Amino acid sequence: MQEFTNTRSAATPDEIWFTEHPPVFTLGLNASPEHLLAPGDIPVVQVDRGGQVTYHGPGQLIAYLLLDLHQVGVGVRRLVDLLEDSTIDLLGDYGIQGKSRSDAPGVYVRGSKIAALGLRIRRGCSYHGLSLNVAMDLEPFRRINPCGFAGLEVTQLADLGGPDNLEQASERLLFHLGSRLGYTVSPPNPTPQP
Repeated sequence: MQEFTNTRSAATPDEIWFTEHPPVFTLGLNASPEHLLAPGDIPVVQVDRGGQVTYHGPGQLIAYLLLDLHQVGVGVRRLVDLLEDSTIDLLGDYGIQGKSRSDAPGVYVRGSKIAALGLRIRRGCSYHGLSLNVAMDLEPFRRINPCGFAGLEVTQLADLGGPDNLEQASERLLFHLGSRLGYTVSPPNPTPQP
């Protein structure tokens, strides 16, 4: 991501990368070590995104947004809103009501966090992005104060009646992100039923 961002030009097309990580705790640029409670055998990595501490692992969809914000025509706050709104749209596809919070970026379902955001902007271009809990072991979140909030509960799509596979979730997220960013995106088939 860093190399892509550092070497891109005004002619470089934007990209969205979807991936899944092995178990890892990541600390954002402003992370306080006190929020890392008991990492155990899970590696801890300092990264150059915003935000506090979070967990990534199998069954979690990671979306890295490599966008030229000038060309897309959005600022940082609007990009955060687009990420949250796209995730809320995805949840709505399955009859799940998600919400954002003004005091804590991310998406929540009945007070539990289902998606975390962490961005970095360099030279007007974004990288890092969003993690969406799809069907994973949530236990490692108890080893941290997720996103710097003690006692914050987390949830996932599979426990709420959504899909349990990353491919389906990534197709839906790409559709909603692309639509909100102004790209022409064909909806994946079949359309999920709530």
